[in-house]
Amino acid sequence: MTVVPDEHLMTLICDSCGDTTTGTACVLPDAEVVWTLVAEHGWSGSPFATGPHRCPRCSLPGLGGGGDATGQGGAPGVDHLDDVAAVTAAGNVDVDTADELRAALRQAVDVGGHVVVDLTRVRLIDAGGLALLVRAHRDARERGAVLCLAAPSRFIRTVLHTMRLDGLFPVFASPQEALRRLSPGGAGDTAGLAAVAAGPGPRGRRAAAATEASSR
Repeated sequence: MTVVPDEHLMTLICDSCGDTTTGTACVLPDAEVVWTLVAEHGWSGSPFATGPHRCPRCSLPGLGGGGDATGQGGAPGVDHLDDVAAVTAAGNVDVDTADELRAALRQAVDVGGHVVVDLTRVRLIDAGGLALLVRAHRDARERGAVLCLAAPSRFIRTVLHTMRLDGLFPVFASPQEALRRLSPGGAGDTAGLAAVAAGPGPRGRRAAAATEASSR
């Protein structure tokens, strides 16, 4: 364990240098979830108590020895098909890839159409990566568009469920299915997707609000 809970407080321990920080328990009721605490203090790493976690100094690319070359999959790409932008990520969505993914999501959302985030080749996602997806979802919704996730791994699905975000994003088994549903004239529950564009349900709204507050 890299997190020490103590009633309403939690202590994060950096797996690289051993530095610690203590804060109040996260908004979510699960003692194993430290997502908000990680984001509030500028740390990076797993949204779960089991880690790994890195302090702000060790989170800087190239410092702290926390990087894993096997997790790098190249810069995210953006492709456009009709009114849909597809963002393809790979490797680990964490502090080392956040800037590139942020730029790709911004480019996709700014076009104005729906966005598909292809997670087929993504293995892990940390608290910062979740915050990026939530902010991109919000930006797309403000433009009347939908941001959906395609082919998330079992780990990512578990993270979304634990963080109460599984009701925020439409999730598809493959990018091809997502593109069929979102393209003009696509088959499927277009009314349901329109409801997502209008705003999340109570479950997703509470988690998104917590993310926005903790990532500022």
